Amino acid sequence: MHTVMITGCSSGFGLDTAKLFLERGWRVVATMRTPDPDALPRSAHLQIVALDVTDAASIQAALDAAGPIDALVNNAGIGVLAALEGTPVATAREVFETNTIGTIAMTQAVLPQFRARRAGTIVNVTSSVTFKPLPLLSVYTGSKAAVNAFTESLALELEPFGIRTRLVLPGRAPTTRFGENARSRMGSAFPEPYAEFAQGVFAGLQDMSTPTTASQDVAEAVWRAVTDPAAPMRIPAGADAVALANGA
Repeated sequence: MHTVMITGCSSGFGLDTAKLFLERGWRVVATMRTPDPDALPRSAHLQIVALDVTDAASIQAALDAAGPIDALVNNAGIGVLAALEGTPVATAREVFETNTIGTIAMTQAVLPQFRARRAGTIVNVTSSVTFKPLPLLSVYTGSKAAVNAFTESLALELEPFGIRTRLVLPGRAPTTRFGENARSRMGSAFPEPYAEFAQGVFAGLQDMSTPTTASQDVAEAVWRAVTDPAAPMRIPAGADAVALANGA
């Protein structure tokens, strides 16, 4: 039986990805900052583990608890919606620590076992905002674009060891808690000169008439990235992400 470790499984993309892998016969190590035993259906093939991707000791403890794994899905991430002028550097640092450095740290931590076995897959979940820039997301987009570049470069040095890296790029997912979590970091994110502009952006974000992304779209894309050696490096997830990837 194959084993996958997925970060950020308390809700949204990570939760549905964990469910899909369980349904398809994999052993799943589902990690969360605050473990919730009721987040996922009970299963002999499920292990819920505490993990803070910004803490080296937490990363090592989670990997020790998990034992050997065949795939790592770096899904844990945080968002921020703000004008750059209203974004404290501390907030930018928090976003990069989780989204970028956390992904790098998790990847680095699993490489020794993958390299020793000359097998393993690492899937990094980023965002379709890296296909088409959007306003008020400069820090978030920067953190995800960095992971794209990191992943594509890393693929070249890991290929000789039989280790694959892939990217999954979800679109806008209004049914997840991403927006709610991002708002918690807004604070005084919109200085008065940006207020009118921000209101226009918010109105666009509320528009449900255009294609969006469901968590299941992301779960299927991650499944493909993990299980299909012929999958492309970048896999858009969701109708809107696919359209952006195709230049629409």
